[in-house]
Formats: sequence, structure tokens, C-alpha cells
Amino acid sequence: MVSAFHVLATGPCLEYAKKVVAALRNRAEFGLEDADFDYTDQLSVLRFADGEMEVELHKSVRGKVVFLFAACARSGLGHSVEGAKAELYHAVDVLRRSQAKKIVVFEPYISSSRSDRTTRRNSVGFWIHYKTLVSLGADHLITYQLHSDKSKTIFDPCLCAVDDISAISLLQRHLCDTAIRTRRILDEEVAGNWLFCSVDAGGEKLARRFALAFGAELVVAHKQRDYRRANAVESVSVLSAVPLEGRTAWIVDDMIDTGNSVYSLVGELAHRSLREINVMAVHPVLSDPAVDRLLELKDRGLLGRLVVCDTVPCDAARERLPFLEVIDSAPLSAEIVHTIATERQMSALIDSFTPIEYLR
Repeated sequence: MVSAFHVLATGPCLEYAKKVVAALRNRAEFGLEDADFDYTDQLSVLRFADGEMEVELHKSVRGKVVFLFAACARSGLGHSVEGAKAELYHAVDVLRRSQAKKIVVFEPYISSSRSDRTTRRNSVGFWIHYKTLVSLGADHLITYQLHSDKSKTIFDPCLCAVDDISAISLLQRHLCDTAIRTRRILDEEVAGNWLFCSVDAGGEKLARRFALAFGAELVVAHKQRDYRRANAVESVSVLSAVPLEGRTAWIVDDMIDTGNSVYSLVGELAHRSLREINVMAVHPVLSDPAVDRLLELKDRGLLGRLVVCDTVPCDAARERLPFLEVIDSAPLSAEIVHTIATERQMSALIDSFTPIEYLR
């Protein structure tokens, strides 16, 4: 049985929420009727002359479950990170004041999750973001692919439920659909000729999941950073127990920000006589000068395929990167919303993707 719910969105995530709603309505197996849920764009931002804001809700949500879609990352839509966060916080506040039964914040990409180090004399952006949402009244937080597992240590399930949904199944399914297609190719081509490579030691776990799923070899890159500056890579070295010559490499990561790590790693791998070097990442943050770096790699013939999800709006980048493949995550988001609304188990959405069974 479906508990009646509302879907709302802050400005930066409005188009994404519309795609999720379309998926909810078009999936016949969901069996949702008009009375089961409602979608409106009835959140508006009122801005004062001094730069302050208020978010207004133009519809009653009293006693309803509300799924609030939000995006706080800088994107081509013209919203600043700080402004998007402020709008999200105001939206949660107005929903709590309007006596929503439950507030589920669905943030496909939590940009502050990369600020999770507690070993230096620094603020921790992810902790601030999470604590702010909880203190304002958020009951449940959903996201895709947090930057690291240590981010999860800040969660207190007594205060706010959190679901960090792995999005690598979207990437793996896309590989099966576009590059492998049959069980024979998986067994004869992929197992002996593909490599999955992490961009650094911290990403080894993610790359290993790909290698194990596809029966391929694992390559780990060691990245030396200059921690006095953000996004600074001094050098990259490749660690591998198998020969790389003639192999197809897939670099996998949770995000591409400035593209510095990918740029350096592709350059290093290019000296190893690989047949092809491809890149897959969940979140296409693509801060400057990422697009220029990726274009340069493509023009030099060093970059094959570039695959990302749509957890961050990247329409502007797609205009300059016509070879960019963007996977639609809205159907999975719709399935997550439906699962929570019907109070079913999330395990089916969290379990690992198995290429052998999928191709069978």
C-alpha cells in the first residue's frame, strides 16, 4: 500500500525531479494513481534587496510524506554552491513549519561530502551540511555514491535515516548494454583483455568492485597530492602485477571535478601501450578546467569513451564534449522513492550488480 506523498524540488534540481516524476508515472508496475502522489513546483524563492532570502510553499503538505529533491553542486544552471545550500535549508525549514509528516531530502550528489577530513585544523563541510539538515527537521537523507566510506561515520540513525545508494550498478549496466552485450564477449574478451583502474589508493575499493564483477584485472594508481592546495596533483604512478600492453583500460571513480587526476593518470597510462583508455565516473562535477583537459585528451587520441551519470547537471559540458555519455539515473531514483513510499525493503536496490546474470 502506498502512503500518499508529495514530490518537491529546489530550483537547481527542478528538471531532475521532473524526470523522476515522469518515471514514477510511466512505470506500470508501480501502479501509482493520481491520488497516490502529487508533484508541484510550488516552492518559490523570495529575495530581499540586501541579498537575504525566504522560501515560500504554496501548497499544503500537512500530514504528508515529502520527497524534496535538491542539488547544491555548482553547475551550468547558474546557481552558486552557497545559494543552493541556503535554498535547501530554507526549503526544509518551511516544510517542517508546514507540518509535513516526514521530510525525505533526496540529494543525488552531496558536494560537501568531499570535505570529510577531520585530521587537520579545518572545518568539515559534510558534517556541517548533515547537522544543519538534521537540526532543521530532515527525517531521511538519500544520496548516490558518497566520496568515501568514512563520511558515513558522522551519521546518527537516531536523528536522521541515511541511505547512500551505490550508483556503480548504473555504470556496470551501461557497460553491459553498450560494450559487452553477450555472455560470450564477457567470457572471451573482457576477462582476458580488460583492466579496471583506480585514480588513487582511496578509489581501489571502487575499482576492485568493477574488476570482480567483470572478472577482469585490477590496476591501482598512487597519487601524490600537494595538500597545501585544493585539487593539486604532483605525480601519479601505476601499480600493476599484470602486463598492460594491448589491454583495454577503464578508469573508474566516484567523480570528475577539475579532471586533474584523470588527466595525469591517462597521461601516465598512455606510455604503457594500452589498446584503449576509457573513463567512467558517477558524478560529472566538471569544474574548470576539466572540460578543456578532457577535450585535450580526446584530441590527442588518448581518451576513448567518457561515461558519467546525470547526478550533476552537465548540459553545458555536453555541448563541448559531444562524446560524453550520460546515464539517466532518474528511473532508479523513482524506484527508490516508490520503495520508501510503499515501505518495502531497499536491499534489492543496494545489492551488487552481477553482469553474468544480467547478460543471461
